Amino acid sequence: MLLIECPYCGVRPELEFVYGGQAHVARPHDPAACSDEQWAEFLYWRENAKGVHAERWRHTHGCGRFFNALRDTTRDQFLATYRVGERPPAASSREREPQP
Repeated sequence: MLLIECPYCGVRPELEFVYGGQAHVARPHDPAACSDEQWAEFLYWRENAKGVHAERWRHTHGCGRFFNALRDTTRDQFLATYRVGERPPAASSREREPQP
């Protein structure tokens, strides 16, 4: 089973978490002023990077809080987790051994 470290609760099994999409996507300040193309880009355009990717997660069966994670999509390995509003840590310095 994959283990995820909630920055508030510690290490927990993946079944306690829900994926929330790409992290660091800023909502438009005035959505009503956006064109249809700009709004569609905000809603649907996401990077689908191969490798290290910043993601948003929610600890639904724990504290209920959202947090961000750096995850290597090629190995399905979490490299780091951090609170929303914090800067992402350097992925290369936080790599861990592959999880069982």
